[in-house]
Amino acid sequence: MASSLDLSAWWAKKIRNGTPVVVTMQNPNYSVVEIDGPGAAAFRSMDKDRGKNAKQFTWVLLLKAHRAVGCVAWLATALWALLRAVKKRLLLRRGFSTESDKPGKGRSLLRFLRAFLVLSVVMLAFEMIAYWKGWHFKKPNLHLPDNLHIPEATEIRGWMHTAYLSWLAFRADYIAYPIQVVTNFCIVLFIIQSLDRMILCLGCFWIKLKKIKPSINGDPFKSDHIEGSGSEYPMVLVQIPMCNEREVYEQSISAACQIDWPRDRLLVQVLDDSDDETIELLIRAEVSKWSQRGVNIVYRHRLIRTGYKAGNLKSAMSCDYVKDFEFVAIFDADFTPNPDFLKKTIPHFKRNPELGLVQARWSFVNKDENLLTRLQNINLCFHFEVEQQVNGIFLNFFGFNGTAGVWRIKALEDSGGWLERTTVEDMDIAVRAHLNGWKFIFLNDVKVLCEVPESFEAYRKQQHRWHSGPMHLFRVCLPAIIASKISIWKKANLVLLFFLLRKLILPFYSFTLFCVILPLSMFVPESELPIWVICYIPVLMSLLNILPAPRSLPFIVPYLLFENTMSVTKFNAMVVGLFQLGSSYEWIVTKKAGRSSESDLLMASERDSKPIHRGVSEGELVELNKLKDQQVAAPPPAKKENQIYKKELALALLLLTAAFRSLLSAQGIHFYFLLFQGVSFLLVGLDLIGEQMS
Repeated sequence: MASSLDLSAWWAKKIRNGTPVVVTMQNPNYSVVEIDGPGAAAFRSMDKDRGKNAKQFTWVLLLKAHRAVGCVAWLATALWALLRAVKKRLLLRRGFSTESDKPGKGRSLLRFLRAFLVLSVVMLAFEMIAYWKGWHFKKPNLHLPDNLHIPEATEIRGWMHTAYLSWLAFRADYIAYPIQVVTNFCIVLFIIQSLDRMILCLGCFWIKLKKIKPSINGDPFKSDHIEGSGSEYPMVLVQIPMCNEREVYEQSISAACQIDWPRDRLLVQVLDDSDDETIELLIRAEVSKWSQRGVNIVYRHRLIRTGYKAGNLKSAMSCDYVKDFEFVAIFDADFTPNPDFLKKTIPHFKRNPELGLVQARWSFVNKDENLLTRLQNINLCFHFEVEQQVNGIFLNFFGFNGTAGVWRIKALEDSGGWLERTTVEDMDIAVRAHLNGWKFIFLNDVKVLCEVPESFEAYRKQQHRWHSGPMHLFRVCLPAIIASKISIWKKANLVLLFFLLRKLILPFYSFTLFCVILPLSMFVPESELPIWVICYIPVLMSLLNILPAPRSLPFIVPYLLFENTMSVTKFNAMVVGLFQLGSSYEWIVTKKAGRSSESDLLMASERDSKPIHRGVSEGELVELNKLKDQQVAAPPPAKKENQIYKKELALALLLLTAAFRSLLSAQGIHFYFLLFQGVSFLLVGLDLIGEQMS
């Protein structure tokens, strides 16, 4: 980055701001004599013989000193709190190892970051020595021998000076140009991705302006009474896949069993992959309770969790009775649909035989729980209201979200059913259905309550799966996309936009540009990274992301910093999935907190006011009593300590080192960006964001 290393000139420039004064002390009343300076013209209209009282001048100085002391005290308090948190994490840490501690997981990236950090510290020390000895040049350039004066042999002062001059020449001739090439390449990718986001936002604005949304033609049901119009209600299967979901199993089963649909045309499947016997007994008891109340509900438990969620759904669809059903609605364990969910989604399939999927929007019951959930809400609101809605309206295609959607069973069967080849079985079936000509509809006004992860550990593991799975799927399904009979522009949309631009290029340039090239350009100032790349466009893109969630506008700066912080996790996951490394086929169930909405709490209180075991058989009642005794006698679970994330900490130190280097060059916007981004990495690396686990 082209910048000056002359700190003295910059400091002198700062000092010269204002009107220079001379204070004479010839009498007890100090007089202020005006001297010509840059700001002298503003005072020429005033009476020159009029002086200032010494007490007034002293009070002004005291007020300024008080403000400065207050600012320094606040910074000292914040720094002391941060140092205490560092001590707590580093010296008092006890608990489970992080992903970086496990052999073979992210070690290559961590080694690269450590080497980069050590090299940056060495270069910073070298630059500090050169600066204090006055060896620095004012205007470094890509072609140093042609544009800069190289000292003669008589001017060279010692071996260190010689080494510094050799480093400058080597840096300009061999390092700056490759860095500039990579920088320009990443900037082009950045511009393309920004244009894609702007086009999506314009499409969303057009949808809002024209009030475009999927509509239902006519009255889908002949009668208002459910029992009197069974012929108009198709057979619907509701599936609830879960695995060790102690916190949320009850509310999800309860919500599914209270869906407003004829009892004889609805079946609820609880698909349990739990390996905890206690949780298995609890879920069995809940299913038995609703079965005794007249709900058609079945419980399926797999002893071996092969294929994760895809294997669970595939096993459930192999039942003989599934052939009697026309549609299947899928809800993850933390999703609680409203009773009218099927009445708002199923009618869209009527008189539309090409429609294979109706996807509803997610709504989050814990979006205001902490800073982490607020930032996730920004991302997911943009994903649903902009990406999903625009692609649904204009392309009739988007990635299935894995839950809160209704599939036509024929579309699933024609597309090959659920496959266990990746950890993103929802995206897999969506791509295959699209290749087979099925259309999708997204309903932005139909919302299903769910949770977002409240701890950074859970969010990090979720994002790893969400970004490694698509790259793994891209490798697997690319030949099928090329050989399919869909139009060329649909193939281009799948390959270039859906996979490459939004799943590969985005994490690549985010990590490379802001976590590698930017700090590197501080030590190789001949390479240039424009300010609009660092500030203007990222702020504009952040504003576009926040538009679907306008209440989150005060969090625009934390959102921008946090997205760059997450780029290291997303980049690592993208590489793991693309090259099918060790953790590319790993599924860790996202931790749930079991948050309930106000309506959920009201329904729970109504259920609790009734006998809990009414309609339950004697044998099941005995099992429930045993389970209660076990829960009372069981010791409280051991608490986990907050974790240390080594890659984020290494990047934090790297960015802070680069920030100090930029301070020597008096680069304002670069210094502040590197400083705040480094602090953001530090907070995340010390697990100081989100739910505190200990």
